[in-house]
Amino acid sequence: MHPVLFHIGSFTLHTYGIFVAIAFLSAVALALREARRVGEDANNILDLCFYVLIAAIIGSRILYVLVNWSTFSQDPLEILRIWHGGLIFYGGFFGALLAALLYIRKKGLPLLRTADIMAPSIAFGQFVGRIGCFFAGCCYGKICNLSWAVVFTNPESLAPKGVPLHPTQLYSSLNSLLIFLVLVGLRRIKGFEGRIFWTYVLLYGITRSILEYFRGDDRGMFLDGMLSTSQLIGIIMAVIAIAMMIILRQRK
Repeated sequence: MHPVLFHIGSFTLHTYGIFVAIAFLSAVALALREARRVGEDANNILDLCFYVLIAAIIGSRILYVLVNWSTFSQDPLEILRIWHGGLIFYGGFFGALLAALLYIRKKGLPLLRTADIMAPSIAFGQFVGRIGCFFAGCCYGKICNLSWAVVFTNPESLAPKGVPLHPTQLYSSLNSLLIFLVLVGLRRIKGFEGRIFWTYVLLYGITRSILEYFRGDDRGMFLDGMLSTSQLIGIIMAVIAIAMMIILRQRK
């Protein structure tokens, strides 16, 4: 893989950063298109996307640092080097959720409708962003002997070199694409507001918990090593999603 696109003097352009930028821009474009389709102010959604991006980066980095504090305590400046990889989605999710709730309340936007507008865009952004993880070598998988295993050889890659690994980055990317397609399909079926958002939370929570078993990087463990940090959060979020969909359906 190619973690770095090119060097110009002391400036380095990382492939991961390029894909994160593409992921954000494509997600924003989809959100704006959906806002216009359902009759919401696209300018409000554009502002919301900006705040969500900042909060997501900060939140995902904070959770990663907390889970791997033993590493960062030896070199605190590494906390700022996010181009080296090291973002946990659920940290970003909760950071973005908090920022979104504050913005939605300030602007008086319809909460559930806005959440439904944003959910497919989040999934599509993950689909693109995980490809960046693949180039960088972060979020790598366990050693395997499968025919589609990937071997990282670039010295700047974050993955172990010279051994066949599960391409978990691509697993996650494909998973997010499938979730995106499901959510887009749900738009055509009339239902209660909030259904698309909570379906996203449910599907991602379940599938992320499954994909965690194929990850080879340090995950942070709970319950005597039975569950990783993301698995525990994913299971909790899936249960909450089911409960919320039942409540919202009954209210409708």
